[in-house]
Amino acid sequence: MAQSTDPTTLLNAATDRTLALAETWLRWDGRPFVTDDNERIYTPHKAIRRYADHLLDHLAQTQALLSGAETIPDEWRASLVTLESDWAHFTEADLREAQQRIRRLTQTYVLVLQACSADELDRERGQDVWTLREIVEHVASPWYAEQVGDRS
Repeated sequence: MAQSTDPTTLLNAATDRTLALAETWLRWDGRPFVTDDNERIYTPHKAIRRYADHLLDHLAQTQALLSGAETIPDEWRASLVTLESDWAHFTEADLREAQQRIRRLTQTYVLVLQACSADELDRERGQDVWTLREIVEHVASPWYAEQVGDRS
């Protein structure tokens, strides 16, 4: 059953929100942000890395499903791991790099989705496999950036 929400609108909105929040992180004081469940910590670099990785992961999944190919197994440690590089200061150069990287990833994902019909977006592909629309609804969230929040 086709949904009324355009998945490309969801992706663009999540990217806009993520990057708008990132613009407020230039004076980050080096203290991490802890999630409500106290299980994960976030820094500006980690939030950007996780958002980009999440887009990339589900873009690859989407393309594999459309191509009838096997997806690469998910072996990421995801947000459970904080890399040494996640602790670096978040500078204007980092922000510009993130804007370029994430906008390009989002555009690529949007272009893939725009080539799909509504029927293709909602087509069932088997038990325990999300439809393309469900994948986008999952990935189109600024959740990682929200963990750092607005630091202005």
